[in-house]
Parts: sequence; structure tokens; C-alpha cells
Amino acid sequence: MAEAVSSVAWWEEAVFYQIYPRSFSDSSGSGVGDLRGITAHLDDLVWLGVDALWISPFFKSPMRDFGYDVSDYCEVDPLFGTLADFDRLIENAHALGLRVIIDWVPAHTSSDHAWFLDARSSRDSARRDWYVWRDPGPNGEVPNNWASAFSDGGPAWTLDQHTGQFYLHSFLSEQPDLNWANPDLRAAMHDTLRFWLDRGVDGFRADVVHNIGKDAALASVPAKLEKIPHCALNDADVTHDFLRDIRELLGSYADQRMMVGEVFLLDVERMATYHGRGDELHLAFNFPAIFLPWDAAAWRNCIDTTYGVLERHRAWPTWVVSNHDFSRQRTRFGGGEDRARAAAVLLLGLRGTPFMYMGEELGLEDADVPEEARVDPGGRDGCRAPIPWEVESPHGWQKEPWLPFSPKPAERSWQAQRSDPDSVLHFYRRLLVHRRQSPALWSGSFEWLPTDEHLLAWRRGTDSDERVVIISFADEQRTIDLDGDYQVAVSTKLPDEGQVFRGEISPTNAIVLQPV
Repeated sequence: MAEAVSSVAWWEEAVFYQIYPRSFSDSSGSGVGDLRGITAHLDDLVWLGVDALWISPFFKSPMRDFGYDVSDYCEVDPLFGTLADFDRLIENAHALGLRVIIDWVPAHTSSDHAWFLDARSSRDSARRDWYVWRDPGPNGEVPNNWASAFSDGGPAWTLDQHTGQFYLHSFLSEQPDLNWANPDLRAAMHDTLRFWLDRGVDGFRADVVHNIGKDAALASVPAKLEKIPHCALNDADVTHDFLRDIRELLGSYADQRMMVGEVFLLDVERMATYHGRGDELHLAFNFPAIFLPWDAAAWRNCIDTTYGVLERHRAWPTWVVSNHDFSRQRTRFGGGEDRARAAAVLLLGLRGTPFMYMGEELGLEDADVPEEARVDPGGRDGCRAPIPWEVESPHGWQKEPWLPFSPKPAERSWQAQRSDPDSVLHFYRRLLVHRRQSPALWSGSFEWLPTDEHLLAWRRGTDSDERVVIISFADEQRTIDLDGDYQVAVSTKLPDEGQVFRGEISPTNAIVLQPV
């Protein structure tokens, strides 16, 4: 059983809501979402009941990887607005009680960044060692067999003709890897953190943060792994030293700043090490869950593994079922709106910090993006479709946005669902409000309850509060025996709410029970 944790850290109690700014809300008429668009909808997010925002990159960038190729860490790209717009967003969010974390991209820059332009100008550049360079092999071959992402197994090296050396890039050739072994580079990257911390951000989501350290030998991987992007394999011990320094920097601010890391290693045991001994990452994303099917046994195994490993490491779990890199949970799980609601109970009923992706509260699916409209080098356009705010076209955007909408944008818009008490939007609000009111749900212990193989059921509890969560993966009605009397607090079936629970679970239903 996962024991209750007496937590004072806000990020352990919060529900995070991820905003992909290009697709959230456009205030300028450019067809691309922006910072003022986010500020305009803060009241909606407070009404929804989330506690914190994670805003994906809005830094100056040539946008070859849509903001994850940063050309200036301390400037807002004009596409998204200005630093004054960001300051206003932070001020308004904090006034409404919302925390804000922003993406930080520490493992690579854009090839347009001033640092890289200087580094590639000469082998004698003072910033040459801020990136990873190696001479060609005897026959001009690349330094090792590492593969880059977005390249179908292509090399993670590009020859710079001007200086005659290869540079390392774990992603696009226009995203050269930074060399964190260089102390001046580390100091410069620490300064980028301070820049935003001093502007009031509450923390960071660190992009592929496990990729900042590299084994000094840059040894080739076994042949069976050579087509796998190296960013999914890189796991160098020295990274933990770098993370401890970052944790110390964050701790120098008195008001609980934090960092959640994208540790994309797909192994809970390896991911857990990036918490250190409470002196590295505050949180790390638990990515095996994002690949799971809608299957009770698979989820039970993942939950058991996650809790077992993280308890040994004294680390707090995270849960995520979709984001800007993966298909939306409604598309991936299938099963329509009922299953989408049940997945929300799964996400928000577990012990740990949940991260919601914008649009899940509307029950959105991936957009069907025609070939001629696709722009992302990683093929992720479908899950990045814009949020429909209004019923009438173009659905709250001043012009058609940069990507097509997901299916049924009028029916699934915020405006349409806000007026329908039985909508997915209102269901999320009821679930989020109830979670906030229940200490058992945001800090309580976790204990499995006996069920058949088609159900998952667990008890959450503190000394003064208790909740039971039950999720049906079945296509027919099931039953469960519970000790004690319970009332349905939240249900995917609205008429059930407020009723006495009699042990029957309808197909694809999910409920939160409270004692009576």
C-alpha cells in the first residue's frame, strides 16, 4: 500500500494544465495563439479548477521544431508577444491563485542561436566548447553510430564545412546539442533560469533533461540499438551532478520554485534516479503510462510498478495520459466520450501529481491533418490542433488557425459545453473541484480494493478523509462489494451523482465515492 505523505509542496497537491501556446488562443489575428490569448482565458481555467499552468515554449525561435529550437532563451518570440505580455500573464495568473511553470530547453539550442553562430565561426572561438564537436574518422565517417530523432535512424552528427568538424545533434541538424561539461556553458544556462525566476515563474518543465550530460567517450551503442534516437538511450551519470546544481539554484529562491523533468527513458527504475536523494528533480514524468492501452491489467501493473519504485526512491509520482507529443487520450484509447470521461477519473484519482493537456476537458480527438497542412518534423500535428472556444466558425479565432481543428469543433467548443451541465467540460469541473476539496485525493494513501479483472478500484485516505475510486473497463455491468456505506460524489454518468452506491458499475463508468 502506498502510504499517505504529509506534503507541504504545492506541486504535489496541484493539478497542472499544459498550454501549447500556438494552439490555445489567438489575440492578434495571426492565426497563431499567443501570450495575451492565454491571459484572456485565465478566468476560464480558474473556473475549470486547475491549480497550475505549464506553458510550452514561447521563446525566440526559427520554429523548425516549433519553439523547442531556441535562438534566445531570454526573449519572447514576436509571434507570441512581448516580455511585457508575459509579465502581465504572470501577474494576472498569480492574482487568481494560479501557479505558472514554463518550458526550459537545456539540452540543445537552435543553430541560429548567437552562441552556436559564434561557436561554428572558428575552432578557436571562446564558445567552441559550448557544443559537442568531433573530428571525422579516417575515412570521413561520423564519430559514432548515434541516431537523431525525426530522421528515421539517421546520424546525430552533421559536418560543419567551415571548420571541418562534426557537431552533435540529438534532434534536427538545426538543434545542436549543448556541452554541459563546459562550466561557462553551465553558468550561462543557469543565468537563463534566473532570468525567468526573477520574473516570477514558479518553476520549469525541463525538456529531455536526461540528455544534458554525455558519456565523455561518446561510445557507439550496440548495433541492435543504433536506429533508436539516442535521446531515448542517453543516461550519463554526470547528468545527476548537473541536476544537483540546478536544484540548489532553485532552492536559493525562498518561495518553493520547482522543476519537472522530461526523462524519456521509458523505464520507471531509471527515471526514478533523476530525483536523486531529494536533491535533483522535484518531479519526473512517468512516460510508460502514456503508452498504455485501455486495459485494466496493464494499468494495474503500471500503477504497482510506479508506486513500488518511487517509494523506494522516496519520490512523488506524476501521471499523464496525453501531451503535445502524443495522441490525445480519446484517440488513443478509443471508446468515445464515456471512455474519455473514465480516463479523466483514472488520471485525477491516482496518488501523485496529474498533468492535463489542454483540450482534454473538451473531449477532443486528434485532428485529421491533410498531408499538405502538416508542418511538424515529428508528425505530431494531430494532437496540437487548436482549441475551439466558440460555436460559430472560426470558433473563437479571428481567422483560420495554423492547424485544422479536431472533429466537431462547434459541438465540442468551450462555449457549447459551458452551457451544457452534462458536457465533458462540466464533468471535468466537477471532478477537479471535488478533488481540491478532498485531502484524500490530493495527498492520501493508496490501497487496492478487491475486484474482478474488468475493474480497478482503490481507496484513498487520510486521518480525516476517505474516497474510493472505481473504474470499469468492461462492456457490461459489473458489481463490487465494499465495506461500509458510500455515496456517489462524482460519476461519468451525471444522474448517479448524489445517489447511494449499491455496488453496481455500468459499462465504461468511473466513479468517486465518499462515505456516508
